[in-house]
Amino acid sequence: MQTNQLSRSMLRELADFRPEGAKVLSLYLNLDPTEFANEKARSTEMSSLLDEADRRLRNGNSLSHDELVALREDVARVREYFRGPDFSAKGAHALAIFASGPAGLFQVIKLPRPVDTGVAIDDSPFIEPLADLAFTGSWAIFLISRKMARILRGSRDSLEEIARISDDVHGWHDQGGWSQARFQRGIQKEVDDHVKHAAEVLFERFKRAPFDKLLIGCPPEQCGEVEKRLHPYLQERIVGRIDIDVENTTPDEVLEAALPVMEKEDERREREALDRLAEGLGTGSRAAAGLDAVLEALNERRVEILLFEQGLKAPGVVCPNGDWLGSEGSTCPIDGAQLEQRDDIIETAVQLAITQSAEVLPVRYHDNLDGHGSIAAVLRF
Repeated sequence: MQTNQLSRSMLRELADFRPEGAKVLSLYLNLDPTEFANEKARSTEMSSLLDEADRRLRNGNSLSHDELVALREDVARVREYFRGPDFSAKGAHALAIFASGPAGLFQVIKLPRPVDTGVAIDDSPFIEPLADLAFTGSWAIFLISRKMARILRGSRDSLEEIARISDDVHGWHDQGGWSQARFQRGIQKEVDDHVKHAAEVLFERFKRAPFDKLLIGCPPEQCGEVEKRLHPYLQERIVGRIDIDVENTTPDEVLEAALPVMEKEDERREREALDRLAEGLGTGSRAAAGLDAVLEALNERRVEILLFEQGLKAPGVVCPNGDWLGSEGSTCPIDGAQLEQRDDIIETAVQLAITQSAEVLPVRYHDNLDGHGSIAAVLRF
């Protein structure tokens, strides 16, 4: 059993996971602290989740005997996990749990944002609720003053302080004279060494666990020099600065100051993708709009960015061998197999896009998908 933080690579592994001859149980548990702040409320929600899983299995007429037995054991393992010492809701606003005993899978992922409690049983993990969380990108916040530096990691949902760097830097005084000038040059050397030290720590942290975007918080007169000291890999990830008390703010207060910049960056990224879509549709190349056109592009492995309105659902069909998906049909055009009906083909499209290393972008800030069937794609070729 593993408990992890969500990452894009982890999402790709889940999207690729299709066990031979076994089903996957996917559970989502809402732990929104505004609704489930105490243990009794969380326990009630856990019981409701497990009751729903049991109900699904009782009504699982399409499942084989071996699949039912394995899934009942998976539910029992989840129940045991909730009761055992490994379970912790600390720092999580939701949990995603994926289990498939025959395939050796039992994975728990802490989520920084609430999701609806629910159950899914399928040939692969149900990952659509995770796409927006994984593709918003990971952030680092680098706060630095003349003698103190802090590094925080996270997302627009939460931040965690992972390092604090303090160096011995003398204070300024104003006695005048040549000795004063030499003393102040010595202090400036100490400040420069502190910035260099903190920048090296930040880069070491980046090499261990890369992040996508970087925000700098420091006194305005110091920011230019701080940014020059950063490794080029870090410089290219800087998206802005924040004005904040470096030494005395909590992670929640840092997030409050950073959130407007984070939201602006997410909106810019979405706008950029939509502009590329509009350009491609206008020239008739490297873009697709509407469910049928997007599914065709996914079947041809041409999708670079999949865009869809949040909450979009649409029925469709899939080949049981995983070779093809579409909005309708009876037999697979690839191998002639009987197509399977899906109540929501969008989840399958998201999963296929992730396995193809495409970016998945639920549209939140703009309404540019109106008139395009609420789903579109920027294409590689």
